[in-house]
Amino acid sequence: METCYVLDASAFINGFQITSKRNYTVPEITEEIKDFESRLKFDAVVNEGLLVIQDVSSLCLSCVNNIISESGDILRLSFPDKKLIALAYMLSQKGESVKVITDDYTIQNTLKIMDIPYSGIITEGIKGIYNWKKVCEGCKKEFPDDYPFDDCEICGSKIFKKRIKVTK
Repeated sequence: METCYVLDASAFINGFQITSKRNYTVPEITEEIKDFESRLKFDAVVNEGLLVIQDVSSLCLSCVNNIISESGDILRLSFPDKKLIALAYMLSQKGESVKVITDDYTIQNTLKIMDIPYSGIITEGIKGIYNWKKVCEGCKKEFPDDYPFDDCEICGSKIFKKRIKVTK
């Protein structure tokens, strides 16, 4: 089975060479490709029929949100990032052999947790898996991912995102 590639904006920005006819991305990625040269590359592969712009179901997105909320990556991923991961998840659930092309370390971390292959273009990729937690820099209280404030309700200090290495 030929691998299908799920392409992040960095694939176009950093010069990924498209050789396969099975390439996918989500509509929101088009908004992240801003420079002229990358936009030309993107438009060319769309016009040549080498890239399918595919949306994902809300169910798929919900499944991915549940998975990434456990790691804390939900704190660091944009909506387009989540949709890109959901597209890779959806294709893999359909039995496709999938590889995501991205230089985004948070996306790579999430894909590693989900056992979905990925590759960077100008980066080597991540070496380990990391989780993230919201922590008060003053009293060190940990807060849930959906805590809506930037300041601690106990001591008033700033809340920051702390990286925690996971052994796997």
